[in-house]
Amino acid sequence: MSAVDTSRPPQTKSGRLLPLLILLTAVALIVVTPFLPNYYVRVANGLLIYILLGIGLNIVIGYAGLLDLGFVAFYAVGAYTYALLASPQFDLHLPFLLILLIAACLGAISGILLGLPVLKLRGDYLAIVTLGFGEIIRILINNLDWLTGGPKGIARLDKASIAGIELARPTEIYWLLIVLVLAVATFVWRMEKSILGKAWAAIREDQDAARGIGINTTNAKLAAFATSATIGSIAGVIFAASQRFVSPDSFALQESVLIVLMIVIGGIGNILGIVIGAAILILLPEVLREFAEWRILFLGLLMIILIIVRPAGIVPRTFGPEKLIRGLFGK
Repeated sequence: MSAVDTSRPPQTKSGRLLPLLILLTAVALIVVTPFLPNYYVRVANGLLIYILLGIGLNIVIGYAGLLDLGFVAFYAVGAYTYALLASPQFDLHLPFLLILLIAACLGAISGILLGLPVLKLRGDYLAIVTLGFGEIIRILINNLDWLTGGPKGIARLDKASIAGIELARPTEIYWLLIVLVLAVATFVWRMEKSILGKAWAAIREDQDAARGIGINTTNAKLAAFATSATIGSIAGVIFAASQRFVSPDSFALQESVLIVLMIVIGGIGNILGIVIGAAILILLPEVLREFAEWRILFLGLLMIILIIVRPAGIVPRTFGPEKLIRGLFGK
């Protein structure tokens, strides 16, 4: 009796066509965007910042299964770290990379501070506490006039520069964001495949069972909050450096809700889904700007339809970057 051949069938040319088209389209968009007018480059920069935020929040929601509605607080931590250390507010003008490092550390610390009191909370209770944390940060920023400038915000921030190369124009910020998004996405994807990522998946499915098989759920949850907050703070630094102005209005509750919607619509736990979800929620309102009175209604209807038709998101968790790579190279 002959053995059954269980090897994967060879990849056909037609099977590689779709991944190749996706890759070529992404590369073309990346290369062409800087040559467009500044308005379109600024829109692309906003999209990339939201993709960064989505990747960060996805660690907590998508990988660890913890609903966080206060993620915008970490975004604000990064933005105001840059505003305070690179502006005339206190006459401190620290280098951009140093501020980026400081903001990342402060983000990790604030993520742990949020994680510690909510370790035993789940579901709606966790969502309410994290929502309250986000509002506390926003109210503090709005009321500490001597530190944050209050409702007026902080203006005249320094231009970002790396190794003497100034990053002030939208095109320069765009390339910085492209590098950051690719680096962060690769890092987070590798984390998902690591032992820590497997622990997050176990916690997402059943916390009690995960604890029963020996997973330290406390450390795993704190690691998720800290990593997520670090990425959120980095995105805040880039936002402040690109706008050269920050105010509390940029960190309202609806920003957190928008980031959560990006993840839900695109595909929870999927980096490719986050990119698609961000493109829909950030670019579509710009396309419909001429229909200002109706665009929010149209966007709301679209979200309802997508959630009903694709409850797992446009790109489900099972379709990740590894499938794209296998489809392209036949491995």
